[in-house]
Amino acid sequence: MTRARIDKDELRDGFIRLYRTQPRLFRAPGRVNLIGEHTDYNDGFVLPMAIDRETIVAAAARDDRLLRVLPSFLAEPVEIDLDRPGSPRRGVWFDYVEGVARALITRGKLLRGADLLIESNVPIGAGLSSSAALEVSIGLALLGVSDQALDPLSLALAGRDAEHAYVGTMCGIMDQYAATLGQANRALLIDCRSLESRQIPLNLPDTAIVVCDTHVKHNLASSEYNIRRAQCEEGVRLLRPVLPGIAALRDVNILQFESHQDVLPKKIRQRCRHIITENARTLSAAEALEAGDLKKMGSLMAESHTSLRDDYEVSCRELDLMVEIARSLRCVFGARMTGGGFGGCTVNLVLREGLEEFCEKVSIEYQKEAGITPSSYVVTAADGAGEIK
Repeated sequence: MTRARIDKDELRDGFIRLYRTQPRLFRAPGRVNLIGEHTDYNDGFVLPMAIDRETIVAAAARDDRLLRVLPSFLAEPVEIDLDRPGSPRRGVWFDYVEGVARALITRGKLLRGADLLIESNVPIGAGLSSSAALEVSIGLALLGVSDQALDPLSLALAGRDAEHAYVGTMCGIMDQYAATLGQANRALLIDCRSLESRQIPLNLPDTAIVVCDTHVKHNLASSEYNIRRAQCEEGVRLLRPVLPGIAALRDVNILQFESHQDVLPKKIRQRCRHIITENARTLSAAEALEAGDLKKMGSLMAESHTSLRDDYEVSCRELDLMVEIARSLRCVFGARMTGGGFGGCTVNLVLREGLEEFCEKVSIEYQKEAGITPSSYVVTAADGAGEIK
């Protein structure tokens, strides 16, 4: 099991050596989605939690309008001029940084230049939303050193806008919302239309939430994401004549879908069925967690993975293998893929007394079948973004 932590004193010292000034530190967590996959951009319901893995940005203001940004994996800072917008969707990591800066400026925030040093222990490409952790921590840092304020929801929306305009991923709001508004020992039931949420207590004294990383990321992920979104929008268009007034798949219940699914081509029908049933599963999962019914939660997780695999077709061999291994163990209540798909992670509910057996079995069996050594992270629900005092 991996339990990496960021050394904040080391980060401060590194910033001082690089930029010759004292920084302030700003953090934002990654997230794991317990259930409710691909429903956010359909105005639906999601049930994520912020996790105790985070991106931390050390930052200090400059006297000009230049951003100098250095992540831990580079040797030299990248420079971004706030007065000279760069081209969007360049396919480079600092699209996220510039995208957030532009989104804040669009919201009327008067940003100063800044020196930034970034460290993160959120695995990249694992489905734990390293991108939202980066966007939100960068946004907080830029606002903080510029003496500008912005409420958490607006900061989350700025991060989403950065993904849309500068990165080119037409994501929903879930990741940035969890990064800004998460709470320790709570999951968030988010209504992605109203942007309201309800805190769901995670009273799991005998159960751990374990994320297992397949260490694969198939190239289909980004392009297929936008295709799925377009397919859902097409489903709404085709259903609207028989269900007047619907604005998104969120507005269609299971009975209505079953009554009118014949108007949809096969692929569109599959995509819509996943979203509509996943919304219902997510609401049921929140009730199950509140009642402490982990058997029911596990059953809903199993249904979710099957739907993502067969109807939404965003799973892959490695994810399916990892879920199958987990489900074979008696210490596991539930297992499913989490995140956008085509690789990344699974999320698992595991009895604490069986943790060692679980991690050993997953590691041995997955390596034997896939030829890859996986990673396992025991995660807890953490607070959302903020400045580290």
